[in-house]
Amino acid sequence: MNVNGISGYSQLDVYSTYANTGKETTSSETASSQDADTAVVYEKTADADIVEMLKNDAAAREQSLMNMVQAAISGQGNALAQTDSVWSFLASGNFTVTEDVQQEAQESISEGGYWSVENTSDRIIEMAKALTGGDSDLIEEMRSAFEKGFQQATGLWGDTLPDISSSTYDAVMEKFDQWAEESQTQI
Repeated sequence: MNVNGISGYSQLDVYSTYANTGKETTSSETASSQDADTAVVYEKTADADIVEMLKNDAAAREQSLMNMVQAAISGQGNALAQTDSVWSFLASGNFTVTEDVQQEAQESISEGGYWSVENTSDRIIEMAKALTGGDSDLIEEMRSAFEKGFQQATGLWGDTLPDISSSTYDAVMEKFDQWAEESQTQI
């Protein structure tokens, strides 16, 4: 699976072995070690790197989206001032946007765009897998966290979320189901 142009990560590649001393050891060194005071600690360094990369990318994309929204609503301050939040203002639909902003937004949510259903649902699942280290025992916990976040987003929006959000929700749930099924077949 491709994560924002970075590929080649495998759940099998993400663990490094270290002794308590912090010295990197190989599996043969660990296996041959007779020292009872030395323990092996597994660190999920690549998962942490993936999570950090996804967070940074999300922050940059969020800033880009906010810049687009700001450009779209500049000059419409009175309408915005009469609402509780930017999100409820956007949900109201009581604003106009330039043709350029409308085209940029449409491209970003269309198939292959950064905010498309497929790409967004992939990023959500990749984040869940990275946060859990691929531990399938935590799938339902991640699913629950996603559902809670979706409910919070709906509350911030102040109304029913746009259709693309519902489609993304459905795609994420399907991908959680696929992950659960795949983990059952690996047992």
